[in-house]
Amino acid sequence: MAYLRNCWYMTAWDNEVGGEALFQRTLLDESVLLFRDDDGVIQAISNRCPHRFAPLHLGKRVANGVQCAYHGLQFNGGGKCIHNPHGDGKVPAAATVKSYPVIEKFSAIWIWMGDEDKADVALLPDFSCMDPEVFYVGKRYLHARANYVLETDNIMDLSHIQYLHPSTLGSSSVSDAITSVKQAGNTIYSNRQTVAEIMPDFLYTSMGFPQGLPVDRWIDVRWDAPASMLLDAGAVATGQPRNEGRSFPLPHIFTPETQGSTHYWFAFCAPKAMGEFARHVAEEQVQALSVPFTNEDLPMLEAQQQMMNGADFWSLKPVLLPGDAAAVRARRVLDGLIAAEQKLTSL
Repeated sequence: MAYLRNCWYMTAWDNEVGGEALFQRTLLDESVLLFRDDDGVIQAISNRCPHRFAPLHLGKRVANGVQCAYHGLQFNGGGKCIHNPHGDGKVPAAATVKSYPVIEKFSAIWIWMGDEDKADVALLPDFSCMDPEVFYVGKRYLHARANYVLETDNIMDLSHIQYLHPSTLGSSSVSDAITSVKQAGNTIYSNRQTVAEIMPDFLYTSMGFPQGLPVDRWIDVRWDAPASMLLDAGAVATGQPRNEGRSFPLPHIFTPETQGSTHYWFAFCAPKAMGEFARHVAEEQVQALSVPFTNEDLPMLEAQQQMMNGADFWSLKPVLLPGDAAAVRARRVLDGLIAAEQKLTSL
């Protein structure tokens, strides 16, 4: 499977990699080792020692780098072998591992899997709602045995919440929602608005509205390639302007592990301006959301993956419904970006 490489992929929450820990994660079919250098700056290198191909994450942190557990070769964050304990200590010219551009921003660690000279922090989508200086960020991670683009489809077409999440996120009003799809450059927007909706009790509690109050609810989704999405989810008493309602940013970010598995990070962000209350809201709500995501979305996506049995999505000739418009647009943009990147690579 071809992946888009010249882009930023989320690889971990910032607090997943700390101290002397060596953290391994497979991304785009490549085993990557993450660690912090002596100054606490995040580093990313290939996890495979070039000597006997031992996984470096089984080793340990040493000054300025990591030491392989098998024969003791040491490598720094730039992938250079900095110590050979054997013979005269001369370091073989080929004793290097691949290093990756990596940045820490918006409560997350982001990696660039493509050409190093093209890595530009300005290309990172805006997730300032996860800035820990301004927001309390409730963080969660799921591992999905499903292709990452199926995950995109799931978020871009939220008509499924009426059926997959009837007691938590959906209602009978979802199918009557007013929807729109917009594109700005390579960014896709999928907007959904219900009117006079009676929401499930779960949502009244999470949004702080009186039970049974008719509301106008919106879920607006922003998609950036390859699979980084930001939801603006909120509601207001029916007939009132949106700015009098309540809404929260909900990041959903996916990174392919392999063709058939995905890393899934999601968050609930509450502004610190709300006071200490916001800390509890962020944690309580992300925990509440993890229940339908884990017990309802995840099994369905994994079942889809199994039924596709490794076939290409388009080769199965999927029947398309009106709600698929945004997901199809995102797939077309992603396919085009990958094709353009591969064409440049082949020149």
